Parts: sequence; structure tokens; C-alpha cells
Amino acid sequence: MSGWSVEQIPAQAGRTAVVTGATSGIGFEAALALAGAGARVVLASRNEAKGAEMLARIRAAHPGAEVSFEPLDLASLASVEACAERIAQTTPRLDLLVNNAGVMAIPTRHETVDGFEMQLGANYLGHFALTLRLLPRLLAGTAPRVVTLSSLAHRSGRINFDDLQSRQRYGYWAAYCQSKLATLMFSLELERRARAARWPLMSNAAHPGYALTGLQSAGPRMGRSRPSLMELFSKLIAPFASQSAAAGALPTLYAATSPEAEGGMLYGPDGFYELKGSPRRAKIVEAALDREIWLRLWEASERLTGVTLAQTAA
Repeated sequence: MSGWSVEQIPAQAGRTAVVTGATSGIGFEAALALAGAGARVVLASRNEAKGAEMLARIRAAHPGAEVSFEPLDLASLASVEACAERIAQTTPRLDLLVNNAGVMAIPTRHETVDGFEMQLGANYLGHFALTLRLLPRLLAGTAPRVVTLSSLAHRSGRINFDDLQSRQRYGYWAAYCQSKLATLMFSLELERRARAARWPLMSNAAHPGYALTGLQSAGPRMGRSRPSLMELFSKLIAPFASQSAAAGALPTLYAATSPEAEGGMLYGPDGFYELKGSPRRAKIVEAALDREIWLRLWEASERLTGVTLAQTAA
């Protein structure tokens, strides 16, 4: 697996992929590489103007690429539902879903339109609802995969069921870590359910290490007029510990396309502390492997989003 690159992506002609948060960073690089390998790629993101710009960039890099844009705001369950319905109307089958979009370390507590803490809502609950709504199209696909983006931050996460929305106490980093632990646990539980139901679906997860994207500044600057300490620290260590967004997308692309990738695994860089390097199987902390928590989180997510497996997989 060492040295794996986009040149090793198997031909994706005939496959359809949806990538969330595909107008910048890891999402854009993943969409660009998948389109270059021949996939039909749907860029699902909030910013339509940025979407048009990224479509033009992909088409310039890969003339003839079949790419399109779908508006998606993961902080709105109504937007998630509408996006899933539009994709279902135009896509008889879906072969790959990359749950990539996210926000990080918002300094003060914000809520989604549905009343969820923003990081949990946008990073996790929106993707939970989107995946379940697209599940019928995924199960109609050929060897379908769902790749969900986690983070090294999952190692410090804890699912606080007593205050899931951080209403009693909000810590920007604790909330982010919880959201990224939740995305990982969702990926693992989806894989378990797929195997139990004998679906052809593979569910795995990836993390980019420390990749230079807009994530380090967008969230920390929400509600601020100047850079946060986290943003300044990130810039200080970036020359030594970081890698490009293109390099950070490799674990996602490996998980999404490699014949050697497995379900129920997390993929990340192979360097020191998994900060940068070539994709390999990454460490999942023991606390993230608690199946009772997987199940409890899944049940809470169905209740909060109003989207259930029984509805979508029927």
C-alpha cells in the first residue's frame, strides 16, 4: 500500500459517485481524481457559485468528464432530503457516496436550523440522514461503497448522551471530537448492518491526517473578526507536520476505490502519528469499537433526524 497514488485508482467508468463538500479541500481533490478515473461525479455542497467554479476546473483538467452539482446544506435536514430526492430522480443507481463535508472547532456554540449543535449536525447527523435516504440507490449499485470522513480527533472523542447537543456545556474541541467519533462509529455500524443483511454494500472510513484545507480556518473564525489561537498554531506547525489537500485525499480515494480496501476499517496516512504520508489502515481507538455505543448512537440518530433504516431499506 506504501506509495499508493491516484494513478493506481482502478478505472471508474460506469460508476456514479456523490461527494459532499466537494467545492474545496479533500472533497474537491477526491471529486477531481474520481472524475479523472472516469466516474460520473456529483458535487454536493452549499455554495452554487463555488460549485460552478469547481465544475469548470474539473472539466478543464479532464475534458469530457461527466460532473454535476447539487445544492446540499448538511445543517438542514430539509436540504438533505431535497438533495437526496433530486439525486434519486436522476440516478437509478449510485455506486459511491463520500461523506466528506464538515466544520471544525467553532469557538462558540451554533445550532443548525433543526436545533442540533452545529458540528454534530453538519459533520454527522446530516450525513447520517443523507446516507440512509440514498441507501436504496446505493443498494442498486455495483459493488457500492460508503466512505465517511473521520479524523485523528476521534481518539479524543466521547459520545455524551446526557448532553449530545452540548447545551449544558460547550467546548469547541470536545464537540468536534464527538462529531468525528460519531462519524467513525456510524461507518462501523453501517458495515455491521450491511453484513448482517447480506447487502453488497461496503462501508469504511478515512481520515486525511493533517491536510492543509480551509477546515483549519473556516470553523475557528465563525463569530470572530480575527484568527483564533488554533488557526495561528496550525500555521506555525504546518511546514513540519502537514501535507497538501491532494495528499490528504488519498486515504479517502483508497477507501473508495482500492480492491484491497475493506469494510469496517479506517484508512489514514502512514507517517508519524498518521499526520501525513501514503494511505494505510489506520488506528481506531478501543473506545470507538464499543458496539453498544454504536447501536445507541444509531437509535438516537434515527430519532433526531426522523430517518430510519426501516423506511429507507424496505
